[in-house]
Amino acid sequence: MPGIEDKSTGKEERDNGDSRVRQFPCSNCGGSLLFHPGATSLKCPYCGTENTIALNLRESSYLKENDFLAAMEEEEKKSGETAPSADSVSCRGCGAVVSLGNQRSSDCCPYCGNPLSTQNRNSFRLNVQAVLPFAVDSEKALTAYREWIATRWFAPNDFRLRATRSETMNGLYMPYWTYDARTNTRYSGQRGDAYYETRMVMVEHNGKRGLEPRQIRKIRWTRVSGEVEIFFDDILIPASKSLPEHLQNKLEPWNLDKLLPFKEEFLAGFVTESYQVGIKDGFKAAQLRVGPEIGEAVRRDIGGDEQRIESSDTSYSNVTYKHILLPVWLSAYAYGGSIYRFMINAQTGEAIGDRPWSVWKIAFAVLAAGAAVAALGYYLINSGGAI
Repeated sequence: MPGIEDKSTGKEERDNGDSRVRQFPCSNCGGSLLFHPGATSLKCPYCGTENTIALNLRESSYLKENDFLAAMEEEEKKSGETAPSADSVSCRGCGAVVSLGNQRSSDCCPYCGNPLSTQNRNSFRLNVQAVLPFAVDSEKALTAYREWIATRWFAPNDFRLRATRSETMNGLYMPYWTYDARTNTRYSGQRGDAYYETRMVMVEHNGKRGLEPRQIRKIRWTRVSGEVEIFFDDILIPASKSLPEHLQNKLEPWNLDKLLPFKEEFLAGFVTESYQVGIKDGFKAAQLRVGPEIGEAVRRDIGGDEQRIESSDTSYSNVTYKHILLPVWLSAYAYGGSIYRFMINAQTGEAIGDRPWSVWKIAFAVLAAGAAVAALGYYLINSGGAI
């Protein structure tokens, strides 16, 4: 079927059997455009022409806070209904649900490296409000990747060779929720105020024993109760289950002030993951994340030198949320039956990753360090301590 052009956006949609494939034709040569990291434009890989993405930054609806309770009611009403979907595939290895887009030729999962089956389709929920576009391009990502691999001194040699040989980095948009909430915490506990008593204690000096005065720290406890209110803004929660939690957390911080209105053009040339953590479960994760901060606020309110929190009850009000996409460069490789990943926060350029450890290299380093200490000791003994 011939392409159907949307005059308002310049997008072209082509019927591809099961779903529509979105394309963004170049205004100069008609080639499929890719998003240009670090800019708000699409760049043609054929003629180099940059096509500006139309943005209305005066319109702030893309940062609108959505009512959490209303969303829960709506979700219950629509349970069992089929949500609008876009073309997507799921990974049988890690369960990720991603949209590859027509510009992607890769058929491997960006999270675990397993082959993706285009026959294993899923509903792709893309009700995104805002996006943080890529600021780090593929060349910078590859450079950071090579530098990171080169400095993994205690990784097995064959792992370093295999990881360096692949040198594949996938540009990926990860789904996140942000939550705003006001908390009220009622607590009861004890406030501890330190004081000192002078006591005589037995001590020994030069072989002679005797009594000397010492200041002994003690705590006077007083029962207390009260309440603490805190407003939390943009509690950031990953809506993906495809990465280990420790790696997801290390991708932070993100500068959410740079968020832009969601435009499909920003996704051109990149993989986009659909959320796997729903709004309700995301809020449960948000409650766990703010728990320690609430506890610290309670301790400050109790005051004194030490605190005991015996009971606390937190209520949440004015809960709102947003659904956003954040950019990551990711490489995944299998080694020894496990999956190892290297990632770059594609806004800040911060690199993180995990790798296997070589037991032999670590043992050799320990032995070498022990030998160096022994050699130094031998030298000091035989030189009378002079260096």
